Amino acid sequence: MEVSLIDDPRHTLEHLIRFATPSHVSNEKIIDSIADRLGSEGFTLDRVHSFDRHGVLKHNLVARRDPARASRTAGPGFVFFAHTDVVPADTWEGPGGAFDPAICDGRMYGRGACDMKGPLAAMLAAIRQLAREEQTAPLWIVCTADEEIGFGGAKTVRAQSREYREIVAAQPPGIIGEPTGLQVVHAHKGIVGCKLASHGRAAHSSTNEGLNANLAMVPLLSEMLVIERLTREDPALRDPRFDPPTLSWNFGFSDGASAINVTPAISRAWCSLRPMPSVDGLPLIEQIRHKAQQHGVAFELYEGGEPLWIDPDHRWVRQMCQLAAVEAPQTASYCTDGGQFSEVQSLVVCGPGHIAQAHTTDEYIELDQLHRGVELYQRVLRATCVA
Repeated sequence: MEVSLIDDPRHTLEHLIRFATPSHVSNEKIIDSIADRLGSEGFTLDRVHSFDRHGVLKHNLVARRDPARASRTAGPGFVFFAHTDVVPADTWEGPGGAFDPAICDGRMYGRGACDMKGPLAAMLAAIRQLAREEQTAPLWIVCTADEEIGFGGAKTVRAQSREYREIVAAQPPGIIGEPTGLQVVHAHKGIVGCKLASHGRAAHSSTNEGLNANLAMVPLLSEMLVIERLTREDPALRDPRFDPPTLSWNFGFSDGASAINVTPAISRAWCSLRPMPSVDGLPLIEQIRHKAQQHGVAFELYEGGEPLWIDPDHRWVRQMCQLAAVEAPQTASYCTDGGQFSEVQSLVVCGPGHIAQAHTTDEYIELDQLHRGVELYQRVLRATCVA
């Protein structure tokens, strides 16, 4: 079938990239555009809104298309999850501009090209090739905000969307559209962390008038170092199904000092880990909380994400491997919206593009991957939404 300009996933992806949607700004315009497109293709739209912690209005969309004839409905259908926000692009070094996409050497460059407007563009192109009259089961598309900064959009959808409750009731198989190189990911890690602040009093370091804020922080840094070694060496804190097989304990510290003759007035630190389905890790964060309370250090828990797990022998995983022509499913060490949507019991992560290109200063997706993504998603739609 010849692909028209409006059906070409390159055209769709260019359109999506041009929306500058770093997580700190509103995503209203890109959601408006996606809603207009899906509405014109027979989808009913459920939009839910929330304000992020900085008071910025964020938009989330749950779109549903039923078969043209209700009597043809058979099977639970299919659901695709995508996020619309991207990481900042202040240090962009690729061709074109971060939000002015460029095609060079078989690649499309732009912030979000890979993570994850590429997979979304591929699914939108695949949907356009499926006539509503062919459908025999419902099709849902879910687009969220703030996946990159704590999964706030997914949490809003889970809590507020009536249509999402319909998805949970129907239990369709689904895909989280992240860049996996079109491999099938059946499990990924979560993420959780905290930030800490110790307050002192600035003064000239030659006097005793100051109070060094680092004094209270040093015991917590020592505890973090002990935990880091524990997560690498304790077999009970490892899961060999992941690479790396550890909780990926990470931490950092700064007192913002700019001169050696000033007593530091504030000391800040943070730590994070990535829970696995069989290794929680949260008790280690609670260990830091307890230590902070002992030393009068302020503690704040980060918004986190849950791990995703579906058995590698699950029927949907096996079917996806067949559709994607891969021998076996994989695990991943990153986190996605999938951890928030665990009520949908048949979810895998799968999309065009490679995670190695995500969040880079010259982010891109290979056009071959993009077109292969469309082809795979077309097979998925026909396997789940057409009898």
